[in-house]
Amino acid sequence: MNLRRTFKALLAAAALSAAASTASAETSWIMASGYADSNFMTQNIQKFIEDVETATNGELKITLHSNGTLIKLDGIRRAVQTNQVQIGEVRLGSYSNEDPMYNLAGLPFVAGDYESAWKLMEAQKPYFDAMFDGLGFKALAYQPWPGQGFYTKNPVNGLADFEGQKLRIYSKATQDMGNALGFEATILPFAEIPQAFATGLIDALFTSPQTGIDIQAWDNTDYFTAAGAIYTKNAIIVNKEAFEALPEETQAALIAAGEAATIRGWEMSQAVYGEQLDILKSNGMTVTEAPAEIIEKLKEIGGAMMQEWQATASPEAIAVLEAYQSSM
Repeated sequence: MNLRRTFKALLAAAALSAAASTASAETSWIMASGYADSNFMTQNIQKFIEDVETATNGELKITLHSNGTLIKLDGIRRAVQTNQVQIGEVRLGSYSNEDPMYNLAGLPFVAGDYESAWKLMEAQKPYFDAMFDGLGFKALAYQPWPGQGFYTKNPVNGLADFEGQKLRIYSKATQDMGNALGFEATILPFAEIPQAFATGLIDALFTSPQTGIDIQAWDNTDYFTAAGAIYTKNAIIVNKEAFEALPEETQAALIAAGEAATIRGWEMSQAVYGEQLDILKSNGMTVTEAPAEIIEKLKEIGGAMMQEWQATASPEAIAVLEAYQSSM
């Protein structure tokens, strides 16, 4: 009888060991990001991963592949949807052709500072939650790009300095904005910017100080003219099936780590903005604020783009805008 009990105990231990091995394999995730390790957003992701591992006692391990080394930025959403990778970071404005909601934060001065950008994010979250659920993934965190500006080879004193310049932008909204300012605006992926300068495809950029540092904009431009105007967001997304396959306590840990990453992302974005302007200056760039003529034109463009946005948006999307406006 003792031998039989011992044998049963060994079988039970072996079964538990096998189950543990299976669980370990199921909780080793791959994450893809399109930005360099020096980017504050990537640093925030690294802290998010640490928080997840600590909260789950190492039961969920996430290996980050940053800087587009595994999957280029534009391919990350599809990779998460198909579970090629379980988790990744995407730039929401890149999908503005699919739903007007992706575009809302990209309209000039719809949310022209960090406080407004936070309130807009809160208004958008339920809409995004429902949309993303249908697409097979879930948003865990959002983090904002700092206020943006124009990288040019010559000083910017007014709108006339934009005429005929070839501008790289990153979304349909910024393309419309650039064209309305007098540029010839072209949408190009982040990774193609240096080559586009080298071949004469672009003369200028509209983007954040962070992106300028990431691509060493001082190699191709001499001036950064800060405009603020747009605080677009990235999102950390997770495959829906992979998330739901986790134990409830692990799901809760991921959600909590994501909420912390959102708050930290806002804090980091605000904190690094001044430092980033100093980096541009230290590399020989002249940094100035946009002239009043340009700011007024951006606000005028933003108003017109908002009317166009409302004409194409669904009643549910318009309700999000109204909820945001009522919170201001």
